[in-house]
Amino acid sequence: MKEKTETLVIGSGPGGYVAAIRAAQLGQQVTIVESKHIGGVCLNIGCIPSKALIHAGHTYQESKNSQYFGIINKETEVDFRAVQQWKENKVVRPLTTGIRGLLMKNKIRIIEGYARFTSPHRALVDGKKGQTTIDFDHAIIATGSRPIEIPGFKYGGRILDSTAALSLEAVPKKLVIIGGGVIGTELGSAYADLGAEVTILEGTDQLLPTYEKDLVQVVEESFKKKGIKVFTEALAKEVSENGTSIDVTFSTKNAEQTLSADYVLVTVGRKANTADIGLAEAGVSVESNGLVKVNQQYQTSQAHIYAIGDVIAGPALAHKASYDAKVAAEVISGKKVEKDYLAIPAICFTDPEIAVAGQTLAEAKSQGLSVKAATFPLQANGRALSLNAPEGFVRLIVEQETDTIVGGQIVGQGASDLIAEITLAIEANLTVEDIALTIHGHPTLSETIMDAAELALGLPIHL
Repeated sequence: MKEKTETLVIGSGPGGYVAAIRAAQLGQQVTIVESKHIGGVCLNIGCIPSKALIHAGHTYQESKNSQYFGIINKETEVDFRAVQQWKENKVVRPLTTGIRGLLMKNKIRIIEGYARFTSPHRALVDGKKGQTTIDFDHAIIATGSRPIEIPGFKYGGRILDSTAALSLEAVPKKLVIIGGGVIGTELGSAYADLGAEVTILEGTDQLLPTYEKDLVQVVEESFKKKGIKVFTEALAKEVSENGTSIDVTFSTKNAEQTLSADYVLVTVGRKANTADIGLAEAGVSVESNGLVKVNQQYQTSQAHIYAIGDVIAGPALAHKASYDAKVAAEVISGKKVEKDYLAIPAICFTDPEIAVAGQTLAEAKSQGLSVKAATFPLQANGRALSLNAPEGFVRLIVEQETDTIVGGQIVGQGASDLIAEITLAIEANLTVEDIALTIHGHPTLSETIMDAAELALGLPIHL
């Protein structure tokens, strides 16, 4: 079968489906190709289902430990099959069905199959209904990424990647996680809340190495209370399955140890899905790390082919992919736009959450900026206390001459939502006075940002 389209989008994750919809809204004839699930990794086997399990774990723990509020519950238990059914039927499926509906509403042609470029203006799709050749004027590569597999730890059986970890039929009694980054700590926290005995092996000298130490320390204290064991500077060496369990041997500075568990989850990072999509045939240049080279308008070495999301340089985040998508679709439509964001929020949904945007104090100083930090503790916030969540703080990074906000970090209850105000402040070049003079609802966690702004001005009310 042969088809022609103005814009071909390969991949239907938060980059691909957003690009397709925006392109269609701007008048383009669009075809989108998806090899597995509409909605991509994020909606089906990543961001969304993991947050559902995290919330289920929180709910279980709140029920078990509600004596803090004078509420006693002795009968709480986890029906994990029911949790998984809720996750799939009430969370994942409505979202993916909704995305398919939005694509159809915008008259986007959906082809399910695996797409490969065969020339700069042609792709071949292998699908359930046979092969389809698609000639296109423009293309957007949004093929996402997949888990990295480390030598000696081949996925399968009791060695899990993040996808398999989200689909377990029962909560494991013991779980060893190799990799203490965002995915490892999120899933480790979720399964610990659901009753698993969790051990995390991290190769660097710090859990969550991409975040500042004082943010991570708050999470580490929470992990200790949950019984999560963390080994840093730990190197996983080998595994051996023993029918109903698996042994993991690892070394640290001090010794070599072996742990027995029900499963080993490997979360050491992800790599771009660019190896087998015909980029050479399309004439698209690729870096040595597999990432596609693009300019400020997301054009590759072939100006009519664009790349977005996890396949290009930058943080592999769903919301960043969606931003990329809108810009690329608008460039194809003839709009004079390009990448120009100042801050991308990064969030880790541990307990408590960590969220950051813009520059850290050290980063700003390394760029020659004269900056100061204003840190406000959640324990001084009425709403945090009423939620029994006083752990953590809000920090604003402020340029001293102009009082402009250039960065912010939050660890604590609601950090994932609170970071939006700081991100907006950075993008809009707001000053701490702008934030301090904005009336924030009371009692709310958002007041901590106002309080941090007042602290930066030297006029704190609640500290």
